Amino acid sequence: MFAVCLRYARHRAEAEDLLQEGFIRVFDKLHAFRLEGSLEGWIRRIMVHSCINHLRKRSVRNEVLGTGNIQERSEAPLAPGNLGQEELMALVQQLPDGYRMVFNLFAIEGYEHAEIAAMLGCNEGTSRSQLSKARHMLQRKIAELNALEKHEGATSDR
Repeated sequence: MFAVCLRYARHRAEAEDLLQEGFIRVFDKLHAFRLEGSLEGWIRRIMVHSCINHLRKRSVRNEVLGTGNIQERSEAPLAPGNLGQEELMALVQQLPDGYRMVFNLFAIEGYEHAEIAAMLGCNEGTSRSQLSKARHMLQRKIAELNALEKHEGATSDR
Protein backbone atom coordinates (compact mmCIF):
# COMPACT_ATOMS: atom_id res chain seq x y z
CA MET A 1 0.00 0.00 0.00
CA PHE A 2 2.99 2.26 0.45
CA ALA A 3 3.49 2.22 -3.32
CA VAL A 4 -0.09 3.48 -3.78
CA CYS A 5 0.50 6.33 -1.34
CA LEU A 6 3.85 7.15 -2.92
CA ARG A 7 2.17 7.71 -6.29
CA TYR A 8 -0.03 10.43 -4.81
CA ALA A 9 2.55 12.03 -2.53
CA ARG A 10 5.18 14.61 -3.39
CA HIS A 11 7.85 12.85 -1.31
CA ARG A 12 8.47 9.81 0.87
CA ALA A 13 7.59 11.47 4.19
CA GLU A 14 4.22 12.57 2.85
CA ALA A 15 3.58 9.04 1.54
CA GLU A 16 4.34 7.66 4.99
CA ASP A 17 1.79 10.06 6.51
CA LEU A 18 -0.77 9.05 3.88
CA LEU A 19 -0.14 5.38 4.61
CA GLN A 20 -0.69 5.94 8.31
CA GLU A 21 -3.88 7.93 7.71
CA GLY A 22 -5.11 5.24 5.33
CA PHE A 23 -4.54 2.41 7.78
CA ILE A 24 -6.27 4.35 10.52
CA ARG A 25 -9.30 4.55 8.20
CA VAL A 26 -8.95 0.83 7.38
CA PHE A 27 -9.00 -0.13 11.04
CA ASP A 28 -11.90 2.24 11.73
CA LYS A 29 -13.91 0.67 8.90
CA LEU A 30 -12.79 -2.96 9.28
CA HIS A 31 -16.20 -3.90 10.68
CA ALA A 32 -17.74 -2.81 7.35
CA PHE A 33 -15.69 -5.25 5.24
CA ARG A 34 -18.18 -7.84 4.00
CA LEU A 35 -15.79 -10.61 2.84
CA GLU A 36 -17.28 -10.25 -0.67
CA GLY A 37 -14.07 -9.35 -2.46
CA SER A 38 -10.39 -9.21 -1.88
CA LEU A 39 -9.23 -7.55 1.30
CA GLU A 40 -6.34 -6.03 -0.67
CA GLY A 41 -8.70 -4.37 -3.16
CA TRP A 42 -10.84 -2.99 -0.34
CA ILE A 43 -7.79 -1.60 1.46
CA ARG A 44 -6.44 -0.16 -1.82
CA ARG A 45 -9.71 1.73 -2.42
CA ILE A 46 -9.55 3.18 1.08
CA MET A 47 -5.91 4.21 0.54
CA VAL A 48 -6.73 5.92 -2.77
CA HIS A 49 -9.66 7.78 -1.22
CA SER A 50 -7.52 8.75 1.79
CA CYS A 51 -4.88 10.17 -0.54
CA ILE A 52 -7.48 12.12 -2.50
CA ASN A 53 -9.05 13.49 0.67
CA HIS A 54 -5.64 14.52 1.99
CA LEU A 55 -4.80 16.34 -1.23
CA ARG A 56 -8.19 18.04 -1.22
CA LYS A 57 -7.54 19.32 2.28
CA ARG A 58 -4.20 20.64 1.09
CA SER A 59 -6.08 22.92 -1.28
CA VAL A 60 -5.70 21.24 -4.62
CA ARG A 61 -8.37 23.66 -5.71
CA ASN A 62 -5.84 26.48 -5.51
CA GLU A 63 -3.78 24.82 -8.19
CA VAL A 64 -4.70 25.72 -11.73
CA LEU A 65 -7.00 22.98 -12.97
CA GLY A 66 -7.36 23.08 -16.73
CA THR A 67 -11.00 23.47 -17.53
CA GLY A 68 -10.56 23.53 -21.27
CA ASN A 69 -12.17 20.73 -23.18
CA ILE A 70 -9.07 19.10 -24.59
CA GLN A 71 -9.90 15.99 -26.54
CA GLU A 72 -8.15 12.89 -25.32
CA ARG A 73 -6.04 11.35 -28.04
CA SER A 74 -3.76 8.40 -28.32
CA GLU A 75 -0.18 9.25 -27.56
CA ALA A 76 2.76 7.29 -28.90
CA PRO A 77 4.96 6.23 -26.02
CA LEU A 78 8.19 8.19 -25.81
CA ALA A 79 9.74 6.35 -22.90
CA PRO A 80 13.13 4.92 -23.69
CA GLY A 81 13.54 1.20 -23.13
CA ASN A 82 15.97 1.79 -20.29
CA LEU A 83 13.60 3.99 -18.25
CA GLY A 84 12.77 1.91 -15.19
CA GLN A 85 9.70 1.91 -12.99
CA GLU A 86 11.43 3.97 -10.30
CA GLU A 87 12.48 6.65 -12.79
CA LEU A 88 9.00 6.78 -14.28
CA MET A 89 7.40 7.05 -10.84
CA ALA A 90 9.83 9.84 -9.96
CA LEU A 91 8.64 11.73 -13.05
CA VAL A 92 4.99 11.14 -12.07
CA GLN A 93 5.73 12.51 -8.59
CA GLN A 94 6.98 15.74 -10.18
CA LEU A 95 3.57 16.41 -11.73
CA PRO A 96 1.37 19.08 -10.11
CA ASP A 97 -1.07 17.57 -7.60
CA GLY A 98 -4.15 17.78 -9.84
CA TYR A 99 -2.40 16.23 -12.82
CA ARG A 100 -0.84 13.51 -10.65
CA MET A 101 -4.16 12.57 -9.05
CA VAL A 102 -6.00 12.21 -12.36
CA PHE A 103 -3.08 10.40 -13.99
CA ASN A 104 -2.88 7.90 -11.11
CA LEU A 105 -6.62 7.35 -10.95
CA PHE A 106 -6.98 6.85 -14.72
CA ALA A 107 -3.74 5.26 -15.89
CA ILE A 108 -2.81 3.24 -12.82
CA GLU A 109 -5.96 2.61 -10.80
CA GLY A 110 -8.19 2.18 -13.88
CA TYR A 111 -11.02 4.56 -13.00
CA GLU A 112 -13.13 6.11 -15.78
CA HIS A 113 -13.36 9.88 -16.18
CA ALA A 114 -16.92 9.95 -14.81
CA GLU A 115 -15.74 8.21 -11.62
CA ILE A 116 -12.72 10.49 -11.31
CA ALA A 117 -14.90 13.56 -11.76
CA ALA A 118 -17.24 12.36 -9.01
CA MET A 119 -14.32 11.65 -6.64
CA LEU A 120 -12.64 14.99 -7.24
CA GLY A 121 -15.78 17.11 -7.49
CA CYS A 122 -15.07 18.34 -11.01
CA ASN A 123 -16.57 17.64 -14.42
CA GLU A 124 -15.44 14.94 -16.85
CA GLY A 125 -13.92 17.53 -19.18
CA THR A 126 -11.63 18.68 -16.40
CA SER A 127 -10.57 15.10 -15.72
CA ARG A 128 -9.81 14.55 -19.42
CA SER A 129 -7.95 17.85 -19.61
CA GLN A 130 -5.85 17.03 -16.53
CA LEU A 131 -4.95 13.62 -17.96
CA SER A 132 -3.98 15.11 -21.30
CA LYS A 133 -1.84 17.78 -19.66
CA ALA A 134 -0.20 15.20 -17.38
CA ARG A 135 0.66 13.03 -20.39
CA HIS A 136 2.12 15.99 -22.27
CA MET A 137 4.17 17.03 -19.25
CA LEU A 138 5.48 13.47 -18.79
CA GLN A 139 6.33 13.22 -22.48
CA ARG A 140 8.22 16.51 -22.29
CA LYS A 141 10.18 15.29 -19.25
CA ILE A 142 10.98 11.98 -20.97
CA ALA A 143 12.09 13.82 -24.12
CA GLU A 144 14.37 15.99 -21.95
CA LEU A 145 15.86 12.83 -20.41
CA ASN A 146 16.38 11.33 -23.87
CA ALA A 147 18.11 14.50 -25.06
CA LEU A 148 20.29 14.56 -21.96
CA GLU A 149 21.27 10.91 -22.44
CA LYS A 150 22.14 11.54 -26.10
CA HIS A 151 24.17 14.61 -25.15
CA GLU A 152 26.04 12.74 -22.43
CA GLY A 153 26.64 9.83 -24.81
CA ALA A 154 28.02 12.17 -27.47
CA THR A 155 30.36 13.93 -25.03
CA SER A 156 31.65 10.63 -23.62
CA ASP A 157 32.51 9.43 -27.15
CA ARG A 158 34.98 12.27 -27.57
